[in-house]
Amino acid sequence: MRSIIDSALGDAALALDALRRDSQILGRIEEVARALVQTFKAGGTVIAAGNGGSMCDAMHLAEELAGRFRDDRRALPALAISDPGLLSCVANDYGYERVFARFLEAHGRPGDLFVGISTSGNSPNVLTAASTARALGMRTVALVGRPGSPLEAAADMAIVTPAGRYPDRIQELHIKVIHVLIELVERELFTESR
Repeated sequence: MRSIIDSALGDAALALDALRRDSQILGRIEEVARALVQTFKAGGTVIAAGNGGSMCDAMHLAEELAGRFRDDRRALPALAISDPGLLSCVANDYGYERVFARFLEAHGRPGDLFVGISTSGNSPNVLTAASTARALGMRTVALVGRPGSPLEAAADMAIVTPAGRYPDRIQELHIKVIHVLIELVERELFTESR
């Protein structure tokens, strides 16, 4: 068992180190942080979505922004599309591909920002949501784990983490990126967080 533990932690460390050394990805993280800050300064809302573990990441992003991360500060308008009643209703009536898009049709506004999270970058419902967000005048961000994915191509901005072939490694970097984004937002919007 120890060799499996050592291997798993070693793989995770290599993935994180690859992220730390990639100046292009670090630049994308800065770009997305600026977009988040601009959205909040303009009175917009951040709306995030993903499937499975990526839904949990979308929820984590929203709750850290609307709740708190490290310091007390005012709440920021952020939502995750995760209501099981809505998701099952829309899936039943319109198909699973529309579950996130339908929420955006109801709640998304020009000036809002949509964050689509997908380890593969191929999730049809996240792709449909990104297309719907753009049609509504929202800016779009993709957080994916593989270069050249349809979601990366569909978004205004994309962060592609270098975690390799397994979704768990990708998700580990995604949560790190999410935490860095939230910290950057707090430091930019709330000078007392510096």
